[in-house]
Amino acid sequence: MSVTRLLQRQILPLDRDSDVLPLYVDNQAAILDADKYEVGSDKTAQALNNAQIRQSINDGTQIHPDQIESRTSLRVLKSERLSLGTYFNAFPASYWRRHTVVDDVKLTVSLQGRGASVIVYKSMANGRSQRVDAADTGTNPEGTFTFDLPLKPFVDGGWYWYDVVASDEDAVITSAEWTAEVPDDRAEHGTVDICVTTMNKPDFCAKLLAQMGEDEQLRPYLDTVFVMEQGTKKVADDVEFPAAEKALGDLLHIIEQGNLGGSGGYARGQLESLRKGTATYALMMDDDVVCEPEGIIRAITFGDLAKRPTIVGGHMFSLYAKSRLHSYGEIVQPWRFWWQSAPGVFGDWDFGARNLRSTRWLHKRVDVDFNGWFMCLIPRKVIEEIGLSLPVFIKWDDSEYGLRAKEAGFPTVSFPGAAVWHVPWTDKNDALDWQSYFHQRNRFVAALLHSIYDDGGRMVTESFSHQIKHLVSMQYSTVLLRHQALLDVLAGPEKLHETLATQLPAVREMVKGFPDAELEADRDAFPPVRRHKPPRKGKDDTAVPTNREVKLAALKAPIRQLMKPRKLSTEFPEAELAAMDNQWYRITKYDSAIVSMNDQQGAAFYRRDKKLFNQMLKDTIKVHRQLKRRWPKLAEEYRAKLGEVTSPEAWEKTFEPWKVAEEKGTDGNRS
Repeated sequence: MSVTRLLQRQILPLDRDSDVLPLYVDNQAAILDADKYEVGSDKTAQALNNAQIRQSINDGTQIHPDQIESRTSLRVLKSERLSLGTYFNAFPASYWRRHTVVDDVKLTVSLQGRGASVIVYKSMANGRSQRVDAADTGTNPEGTFTFDLPLKPFVDGGWYWYDVVASDEDAVITSAEWTAEVPDDRAEHGTVDICVTTMNKPDFCAKLLAQMGEDEQLRPYLDTVFVMEQGTKKVADDVEFPAAEKALGDLLHIIEQGNLGGSGGYARGQLESLRKGTATYALMMDDDVVCEPEGIIRAITFGDLAKRPTIVGGHMFSLYAKSRLHSYGEIVQPWRFWWQSAPGVFGDWDFGARNLRSTRWLHKRVDVDFNGWFMCLIPRKVIEEIGLSLPVFIKWDDSEYGLRAKEAGFPTVSFPGAAVWHVPWTDKNDALDWQSYFHQRNRFVAALLHSIYDDGGRMVTESFSHQIKHLVSMQYSTVLLRHQALLDVLAGPEKLHETLATQLPAVREMVKGFPDAELEADRDAFPPVRRHKPPRKGKDDTAVPTNREVKLAALKAPIRQLMKPRKLSTEFPEAELAAMDNQWYRITKYDSAIVSMNDQQGAAFYRRDKKLFNQMLKDTIKVHRQLKRRWPKLAEEYRAKLGEVTSPEAWEKTFEPWKVAEEKGTDGNRS
């Protein structure tokens, strides 16, 4: 026995925002000139994304938002052609073929308008498209057309989509649906607990809650919406909250606890979902995103029909440039043990300039190791078997979880058509501030748990190299934090829970008094620049250096540390560097400098300290030798304790101080 299930439907933007229209509907040509740029050369492929050549596909014309008739209906102006071969409306056939029980799909398109035609296409993994079928209304004022489409030809990649062409009168695509016959034990859709961790972003969070609660299509899929409130600016106090509360009603549960970071917030959501036991999935979602509610439905549907319990992640678009795809699929590179885009994936891809149909790399299926928890659907069965988040506050909790699930036989799929808009991490530099501690510690913890190489591959060597770069760059507070992180790694996994609530204040206290950690918002708070001598031939330090110049800087940097800083440098900065110019091979030329931060919120007065450099260098050498020597036994220790530290019981103890005996708040929905 089988039943029909809706896999995906045609959708249009909720707010008719012209910036996001290219993600839903496209009237540009599909010029697959990628042969010249993407085959065999990553550099030229990225140049295609960044350079003006991509503008040749977008001639500047735009679909007018008034052509959107409803959430599912679109007007095609007379004599024009529109394509639904877009991020949100093309059908990602290869993902369905690889990971689900679906073998064939059916596309049903309803049109209004005489002479209107629908043309169905498919693509191959190399991006080349083929016309599959077509139909038209002829002299009839309307028509509904059905196309039976097999998934067999999509082993490595490929999409299905359709174009609609209007004749001498407007046409309207009133609806389009992708359905499939599935086993009757897959007839019912699953439900989801949304787990949102929030920290002093009440306006963002309240709007997100209202957005989910007001979507009528999403409502039947929601079991509970948990908000882990960890800030001092409460979402319940925001002016937007009453609308969210009204929309979600008794589905909304706000849990107040101390600041336990993202991992503590998401683990609480996982625990509550697990303990409640009524939802099929728990969806991790950031508080500062704008979501496409239909993407949540699609992720649940994909999870329902997956061959085995599967983590289904969404993609990330930039909140500031909404047609730009920021994160499409990520892996942990095993030798370096560092997260990066999956092979063949290019970041910051602008669909407003180059459409899906003409972008070769988007047609090959992308396999990943993990998905960021800005949007990530985790089956309850997975949580029951592998446990909750690692108690690491922030950084590497989502990637470690994906690796842990993969080792247990549960794949992660970063699923096209499920996405959020989020602040891209390219606008941040969390390798220099307090977050550098968590980056360093948690990366090593994850490597000890999951690295397939002796001594973690390149981990120890690369860490030592980075410490030297920070030292010669006068970033002493960062060196201290990264050093303390390694000491805490060597101390073993026992204190991860114990220090979860206290580590952030301890880290911030640790760097007090370090000049590079003392930020000022006003540039005039610092003395003026005074150089000991003018720059050679009037050259500044913003030019891109040659390889020879970089190597020369690497040779000079250690020698420079043997010399005393110039007298004036302790009182007056010798240079002023923008964040984008703050590279080690530039800053090592100076004994002091004003350096602005990546977030553009302030700057710091870096000053070279010979004595501090020498001591920190000794400490750095010592701790990396210890890591190298102890790695095998340390890895055994962390792996043996993993089940214990990620267990519901361990997390229950961590949450105990913030649990209350009775419910409080509005209508009993806060606990």
